[in-house]
Amino acid sequence: MNLSNGRIWPYAIGASIIFIFGACVATIIITNKMPVEKSDTYMMGYHEADDKANEIIEAQIAFNKKYKIECIANNLKQQNGIIKYRVSDINSNPVNNAKINIVVTRPNNHEHDQELYNPKIENGIYTFDSFTLAGEGRWDIMAKVSVDDVQRFYNIKTDTRGMEVVEY
Repeated sequence: MNLSNGRIWPYAIGASIIFIFGACVATIIITNKMPVEKSDTYMMGYHEADDKANEIIEAQIAFNKKYKIECIANNLKQQNGIIKYRVSDINSNPVNNAKINIVVTRPNNHEHDQELYNPKIENGIYTFDSFTLAGEGRWDIMAKVSVDDVQRFYNIKTDTRGMEVVEY
C-alpha cells in the first residue's frame, strides 16, 4: 500500500483525535482519584470567601489603620512548637484585649488541623502554648485577629524543616 499519494492525512488526523480524546479521559480519571479539599485561607470555604471578598478587604484596611500585628516567634517544630504574636496600635502601644483564633493546618489537607486557644498575654505579646504536629513539612498558620470592632486575617506559610516564613 502506497500512502505517498495523500492518503496518510486522514489516518494522521484520525489518530490525533483518538490520542487527544484518550488524554482527556486519562486526565479526568487521574484527577478524580486525587484528594482535593476546599481552600480556607480565611477560615471559611472558598465560596463564602468569594462572597465576602470585599468585606474581608475592607475589614483588613480598617484594622491596619488602627493596629499592627506581627508574628515574633514562629518556632514551628514537630514537637513543642511555639507561636507568638505582637499586637500593637498604630503608635506601637501594646494591645492586650485582642482575640486571636489560630488554626495550624497542612496545605490542602485538614486531617491534622489544630486549633489553638487561650494564649498567655503579656504587654501585647500573645503566646500560644506548645503543641505537637502530626508530621514534619509544610504547615499553614492561619490567624483571625479581632480588636474591638475590627478584624483581619493574618496567615503564615512555614515549614518545620527550615526557617522560611511567608506572610499573606
